[in-house]
Amino acid sequence: MAMNSILNPDDIKKALDAFKAVGSFDHKSFFEIVGLKAKSADEVKKAFHVLDADNSGFIEEEELKFVLKGFAADGRDLTDKETKAFLQAADKDGDGKIGAEEFTALVRE
Repeated sequence: MAMNSILNPDDIKKALDAFKAVGSFDHKSFFEIVGLKAKSADEVKKAFHVLDADNSGFIEEEELKFVLKGFAADGRDLTDKETKAFLQAADKDGDGKIGAEEFTALVRE
């Protein structure tokens, strides 16, 4: 499943353009602009599964680095600092990875 089957392609482009500058990524604003915040819990879980590239049931730090590419192939890689901030914001149980429930909670913030 591709992200553009869950979200509006124009919103995806708008969100990626808003955070094109290295070091500018903010997950709260990104989820708002891309339209994920307004989606149902089922749709947010579908987005989670697209981002869980290795199908482990978690988004690990290495997958987070490439999270914008999960929305569109031309998305940039997150910096190490952005990746760590994103992981820290979402990883509520401290296991070093983001589960589906943690991801849903982060989107809803």
